[in-house]
Amino acid sequence: MAKSLRVISVSKPKSMMRPTQWDEAVEEAYRFQLAGYRDEIEYREVQRTDHVDRWPHNGFVKKLIRRDGCFYYYNKTRECPDKQINRTKLYAY
Repeated sequence: MAKSLRVISVSKPKSMMRPTQWDEAVEEAYRFQLAGYRDEIEYREVQRTDHVDRWPHNGFVKKLIRRDGCFYYYNKTRECPDKQINRTKLYAY
């Protein structure tokens, strides 16, 4: 019988808001949420790493490991389409 391992999040957000227009924070949140994480803090807790691969010229996330072990690779340019902006969640701690 296999046990499923669950990582309990230490840090919990105090509030959540949905953006109305695109900016770099929305792009960052969109990329992490597309990979199945709440934000960079949860990603670092689950993956137990301090390193997130980023594009050197603009700082956007370049590659993330999904929860199932597969990889998400992102382009250098904006990935969040306009219709996904209000579906992205921005968390405050």
